[in-house]
Amino acid sequence: MKDPNGGKKGGKTMKFVCSGLTLSEAVNKASKACAVRTTTPIYECIKIEAGSEEVTLLATDGELSIRKTFKAEVFEEGAVCVPGKLFSDFIGKLTDLDLTLKTSERGLEICYLDSGSAIQTLPAEEFPEIDLTIGENSFVMKSGALKKIISETTFCCAQDDSRPILKGCLFDFKDKLEVTALDGYRLALATAEVIAKTGEKQLICPARTLSEIARMLEKDESEVTLYSQGGMMMVSSGDMTIVSRLYQGDFIKKESVIPTSFSTKLTVDKASLLASVERAAILIRGDKNNLVTLETGGGCVRVYSNSENGNVAETLLAETEGKDLTVSMNAKFLSDALRALGEERITASFNGPVSPFIVENAAEKDSLYLILPVRNAQ
Repeated sequence: MKDPNGGKKGGKTMKFVCSGLTLSEAVNKASKACAVRTTTPIYECIKIEAGSEEVTLLATDGELSIRKTFKAEVFEEGAVCVPGKLFSDFIGKLTDLDLTLKTSERGLEICYLDSGSAIQTLPAEEFPEIDLTIGENSFVMKSGALKKIISETTFCCAQDDSRPILKGCLFDFKDKLEVTALDGYRLALATAEVIAKTGEKQLICPARTLSEIARMLEKDESEVTLYSQGGMMMVSSGDMTIVSRLYQGDFIKKESVIPTSFSTKLTVDKASLLASVERAAILIRGDKNNLVTLETGGGCVRVYSNSENGNVAETLLAETEGKDLTVSMNAKFLSDALRALGEERITASFNGPVSPFIVENAAEKDSLYLILPVRNAQ
């Protein structure tokens, strides 16, 4: 492809040509690390670096950093910073065109067809350094296994800042990887195979970082390596690298909260129970506690909900063991756990109406969900 504007390689400006779709996809991924509200404008920016045959995008908010590269025809090497969200939204409207991007006194010029626009920029020198030499500890896993274990746990992390460490997952690398997440009302525990590791290690990784890692990974058998050093972690896959600060502190010991024996167990078809719980949840939508009640006994489990909008009462066939039981819980917590489990039949195990209970696959015990019941005054 010829330079559409007759430029020559070299000089102090930056100039490259690429497809709008390629650029948009890359910017969309990198922009996930841009800060949303900050007093430091550079953290809202994406740094664009044009090299000999590729362009590198860098973004960071001080905790999470993302690097994404893509092939482009580079006419003049250079670097500049642009507001990430604005740039992403604008390029997203140009996905079906070839684009020429170049720096000038107007900022970053974006040329397409017979038109052109310009976005204000900040100097590349103001962008913070991102350490990509993290490598003291390494852990190799299958990409699909890491993606799966992240999806099985991160939804149980805390959302508020009252206990910041609970906004992350505990990665415990032993013979297998054990991942624990909790928010004070529920807990997730899942395990996955580790192909190779430099030693045993515990890391507390922000759920936000893990969600971006999961988006980056494929559901396949390719290998991916997690690196850690000091208080940092790095994961690379293809042309994308994610670097994150780790949380420091004492995570809750799961052994102290997960029961090992139970007085009541029920095994039931997962799809049937999930459908009943979701129907029950519709009528209690907006209620403060969002409560659904399970009643076991007589080879059945009955699902109830009551509100000003009406009530649900459904009976499902189930295998039951031990004492009959009536227990109430947040409907969302139960439905989230059921959706995360992969088998057709699940087992729920209880120790009374107010003690924590667990939900897991009936056969393969590679993950479990602990939920705190709620006293139902109705």
